[in-house]
Amino acid sequence: MRCSRALLFTALLLCPLFAVPATAQPPAPPPFPAVPNISGSLLPGLQQWIDQVIPPPPVDPPVRPNAPELVESAGGTPGLDALWRATLPSDVGDPIFDAWPVNLEAYAPGEVIEVRDVTATAGVLVLMPFRQALMLKYRTTDAHGRPSFATATLVIPVGVWPGPGDRPVLVNNLPIDALGRDCTPGYSLAHGLASEISVTDYLPPTTQLALLRGYAVLIPDHQGPWMAYAEPYVAGHAILDSIRAVRNRLPAEFGASGFALHGYSGGAIATHGAVKLLAEYAPELDGVVVGAALGGVPADYEILARSMNGNLASAVFMGATFGVARERPEILGRMNNLARWVTTSPVKDLCISVFATAGVLMLPIDVAANFPDPLHSEFAAEVFRVTRMAGRKSAVPLYIYNGEQEFWIPAEGARNLYREQCALGASAVYRSVFGEHVIGAAVGYPESVVWLDERLRGVPALSEC
Repeated sequence: MRCSRALLFTALLLCPLFAVPATAQPPAPPPFPAVPNISGSLLPGLQQWIDQVIPPPPVDPPVRPNAPELVESAGGTPGLDALWRATLPSDVGDPIFDAWPVNLEAYAPGEVIEVRDVTATAGVLVLMPFRQALMLKYRTTDAHGRPSFATATLVIPVGVWPGPGDRPVLVNNLPIDALGRDCTPGYSLAHGLASEISVTDYLPPTTQLALLRGYAVLIPDHQGPWMAYAEPYVAGHAILDSIRAVRNRLPAEFGASGFALHGYSGGAIATHGAVKLLAEYAPELDGVVVGAALGGVPADYEILARSMNGNLASAVFMGATFGVARERPEILGRMNNLARWVTTSPVKDLCISVFATAGVLMLPIDVAANFPDPLHSEFAAEVFRVTRMAGRKSAVPLYIYNGEQEFWIPAEGARNLYREQCALGASAVYRSVFGEHVIGAAVGYPESVVWLDERLRGVPALSEC
């Protein structure tokens, strides 16, 4: 299944190169640009050449009842509304993930809309005994302050909590890193074993270790209904509202529980968003969320633009750009026709294990833009500024770790985050660990979960700022 999707992806990247309007003879292509440009853009004029050779894709977006309109910040670009709708993820045939609730604005953030018992199907992922797994669909907020919804799964261990107070909850922010709704942990927990399951759903075994300690585990689908991969505001809101949803739905069992957050890589993006938004968005959770551990931290996309562009990680970087564009459609207005073909194709529903394979082409993001030197533009600088969320103090103690030999997500970003939080007066710890992204995850993980365990047991955090 994954192999066939990879072949489809390769074909979709190539097919637009031969696309012409069905009713016209293809014109002679203009000469390929080959003269260097003093602006610094790779192959200057390439974007214009692509748009002359490749026509825009046909766009016929599906009707999505009750879904919001195009955000105002993206207005003014002709045809952008239809293009944006055509790039959104396809329905998966399950209303709990697909359907926009009627009168969503009438719900308060974190208010539960629907509950489904997924105990029977969640077992193949949890891999150990547990009492119950509940999927919660709840109201949240998108990147622009508008009503949205999200899903999260609460896994409750067997037995009575032996400790003082209510049972603690570990919020496991998995690195979803995907464009399709069936790539989320919630979909797998609700539908059982499928080809879309990622190895990161199992490793590291955060869910299992927490259940062994008697903690409940909350697993948010933090990319929201538009699968806004790498968009920190969407993810932060979804995580905080998932905590509200648990407290609202099961107040007798979790109304006084402490919650701790863990996230690595894409999960760290989500955790980073949550801790920086808590004080403003969910101030009643101050003291309820007792700490957050985040590793392999993509906290600054300007750094990633240098480390991930035009190499084996380029497809992941482009996928993240596309994910952010689903909440910030003005980015779509800066894409050329080749990129528009790709983003409206079945690529929009792929998991990272498939779309990341296009990294072997090592294409720079310039080939997807319609203006020169996009990563060094004022437009990119504004996107970097917004997603960096600079100047926001974490409302909870932080444990930050990163591989010192990281080459795609350099430790520079994690260190800068640590220094920023110390300067703002937050409680923080930083650990430089050996290894790149995978080895660093394994080396840094044990101490991070010990730190979280202490927070959930009520041990005060000691800042190393």
